[in-house]
Amino acid sequence: MAKEKTIYVCSECGGTSPKWLGKCPACNAWNTLIESLPESTAPTRNRFASLAKTAVVATLGEIDAVDMARTPTGHDELDRVLGGGMVEGGVVLIGGDPGIGKSTLLLQALDSLQRSGQNTLYVTGEESGAQVALRARRLGLNNSQVKVLAEIQLEKILATLEAKLPDIAVIDSIQTVYSDQLTSAPGSVAQVRECAAHLTRAAKASGVSIVLVGHVTKEGALAGPRVLEHMVDTVLYFEGDTHSSFRLVRAIKNRFGAVNEIGVFAMTEKGLKGVSNPSAIFLSQHAEPVPGSCVMVTLEGTRPMLVEIQALVDSGGPSPRRLSVGLDRDRLAMLLAVLHRHAGVACMDQDVFVNAVGGVRISEPAADLAVLLAITSSLRGKPLPKGFFAFGEVGLAGEVRPAPRGQERLKEAAKLGFSVALVPKANAPKKPIEGLTIHAVERVEQAMEVVRGLS
Repeated sequence: MAKEKTIYVCSECGGTSPKWLGKCPACNAWNTLIESLPESTAPTRNRFASLAKTAVVATLGEIDAVDMARTPTGHDELDRVLGGGMVEGGVVLIGGDPGIGKSTLLLQALDSLQRSGQNTLYVTGEESGAQVALRARRLGLNNSQVKVLAEIQLEKILATLEAKLPDIAVIDSIQTVYSDQLTSAPGSVAQVRECAAHLTRAAKASGVSIVLVGHVTKEGALAGPRVLEHMVDTVLYFEGDTHSSFRLVRAIKNRFGAVNEIGVFAMTEKGLKGVSNPSAIFLSQHAEPVPGSCVMVTLEGTRPMLVEIQALVDSGGPSPRRLSVGLDRDRLAMLLAVLHRHAGVACMDQDVFVNAVGGVRISEPAADLAVLLAITSSLRGKPLPKGFFAFGEVGLAGEVRPAPRGQERLKEAAKLGFSVALVPKANAPKKPIEGLTIHAVERVEQAMEVVRGLS
C-alpha cells in the first residue's frame, strides 16, 4: 500500500502546510504545526470513522440503560480502582515513573485473567519475548499461557488483534508504537495520537478491552498530547517512591467508576500484592504519643483511610522555611496565618516542616485541622492524647468547616481502636458511636482549648 503524503496542521487555527514551518502561515503562531495525514474522501480509507455504530436519534427515556459487565482481574485493589474490573471494549491508560511496577502489575493481572478463562494478549514494544518470560518466572508465573507479541508497528498489532480476538490486550507502551502512515519517530505527538486513536477505535468495534501503558514526563504528567487522556475511558496513575515497597494506583478519570479511587499495593519478591488495610502503612507505631504527630481520616474515592500527619517546628533564621511533603505548601502558609491570627500561636520566626507519613498525597482540605494540631503540638513540645484523631477544613475567618462523609470517617477510626475525636460541629453524629468520645468545634480557638484540656 502506498504511503500517503503527510501534511502539517496548526493546533491553534487548523491551517495546513505541505512542510513543517516554525510559524503557522495562517495565524502566525509559533511551534503549532503537527504532522498529520490528509483527509481521504474514499469511505474505505476514512481514518475518522465513528467509534460506535451509527444509531437513530432517540430520547434518553427510550434508550435501555444496561449495566456494563465487569471482568475481575483477580486483584481486588486493581478492581477497586477500575470500578469493579475490566469493561468490554473499554480502553485504560496507565502511567507512572520508570520501574514503579506498571508492567509487573499488568503481567500479573493478565495471568490471573488467563487462568480464569479469558483470552489475553501482551504486546511488548520495550522488551523481547524472552525478557517478558524471564520476568514472569521471577514473579512465580510458571507455565503461564498468556500470549506475547513483541511488535511496535501499529498495522501489525491491529492485524493480530483482529486475528486472535483477545478479550483483554495490553500495549506496553503506546510511546513505542508507530504507524507507517506517518514519517515522524515513535513517541512523537502525531504518532501517539494516531496510534491511540486507531487502537481505541479497534477496541470499540471489536469489544476487546485494551490497556495502554504510558510514559510520564519529568513533571510526572503523561507524555504525549493531552487528547490522549480524553480519548480513553479510564486514566490510572502509579504513585509512590521507588525506594519504598508501597505503591498507590489512583484513578484520575473513569467513565465506569469512581474518580480518585485508589488501590494500595506492596512490592514483594513475587510481584505486587494488594494491601487490604492501607491505614496500617500510613500510621507510625509509637510506643507512646510523641509531640508533633496527629492522625487524620482522609477520604480517597470511596475509601476512608487513617493517615498520620507529622510536623516539626524549629527555630529558624530571618527567612523561616515552610516545607510540606504530601500536602499543599501554599495551603500550609495560609494555615499558619490563620493559626496566628485566630488562635494566637505565632510561628513567624520558626521553620515549619509537615509530612504525610507513608508517601501518601493528601489534596483534600479536610487535613487542615490535623495539620494545625500537629504544628501546635510540636511547637509546645506536648503530645496529643493516645487514640486521638481529627479532621476538618479551616477557613480564613478561623471557622472549622465540615468534611464530606464524616460519619464514615468516624466509624473507620473507631473500628481501628481510636477513642478520641476532634471534628467540625456539623460532622458530629446524632447517635453516639460506641467507644468513641467526640469533641465538636466550630472555630480554631475552640479546637486549641479542647486540646489543651486533653493534654
